[in-house]
Amino acid sequence: MEKKTKFGDLVSGVGKGARDLLNKSKNAAIQLADQNDDGKLDREDAALVAEAVGTTVKKGMETIRKTADETARMLELKSLQPIFPDSLAESDFFMPKFIRVAERDKKHAESEVCQGSIGFISEQKGLMIVNIFLDAIAAFGLTFYPDADSEFYYVDPSDRNNYIALNEYFSHLKIVRINELQKLAQELGAKHFKVTYKEEQRSLSEKKANIRGDAKKAVYGEVSGEVNRNYTDKKFSTVEVAAEMSFPGHAPTEPKLKYLNNDPSIKTLIAMRMDEKAPILHQKFMLKLSNSSGIKESEAVKIDAVLKGMKCAGNTTVVSEVQNEARRYLEYEINF
Repeated sequence: MEKKTKFGDLVSGVGKGARDLLNKSKNAAIQLADQNDDGKLDREDAALVAEAVGTTVKKGMETIRKTADETARMLELKSLQPIFPDSLAESDFFMPKFIRVAERDKKHAESEVCQGSIGFISEQKGLMIVNIFLDAIAAFGLTFYPDADSEFYYVDPSDRNNYIALNEYFSHLKIVRINELQKLAQELGAKHFKVTYKEEQRSLSEKKANIRGDAKKAVYGEVSGEVNRNYTDKKFSTVEVAAEMSFPGHAPTEPKLKYLNNDPSIKTLIAMRMDEKAPILHQKFMLKLSNSSGIKESEAVKIDAVLKGMKCAGNTTVVSEVQNEARRYLEYEINF
């Protein structure tokens, strides 16, 4: 016969289960908090728990501090944009045409992230500039004309690793091109040559001529029309013989040019002189200096804006020099 369970026994069983569960939970809590393993909670356990919590907080704060330091470091690098020796070999690094040479400034000298830097990059008025520290100039492997004592330089149009002081740029290019014409005459075996420097007079107006005429065409018969043509009478304010020399003359050798290598008149002269079937005996033409100058007017505008922003502008502008260069010519006359 099935034994009946009394209500009191049922209650007693439930109570015992609850007590067991409570005791297990209590023991687990004691074990968790019992840091000194003596089986009970006391002040020493509380101190150990507090110490453990404090260590965790400290570790978290240390992580936050390191993250903040790294963020500050990255922001400083972005602001100061230092250049290191390794930077020069990176694929995305390039030397711009316009650069600056200067003493190491206080911000870069005192910054921890800039230690070991050889310069820095700045952007002003839309122009990216490489600023080279004077005490680290050798690291760039560049040459400077006339020396490295100037502040602003522009790249030599014939040599990417040579930079010319901005104040000397146009006068230096005038000299080297005249020298190259002298060397050209000698290598082509000339008996006499003359280089005349001419600077066109400034003009405030341009004349316009209307030319009327009749044109006859063999196939279509006679045609009458009007041709409009603009012209400017070139008047030179400066005319001076820049170089003149005589030689015994000899068979030509193929010249090697730097500054005038791409000038069409020079190319034609060389081709005609090297032609053994019909060698040329005399030639005279004009070379426009702006055709072989490196600085364009659009670049000159940006450079002037940078110089003005840095309070380094002088008594002339790069734009005016570029415009003057467009009025300068070298007349070249050569005899064989």
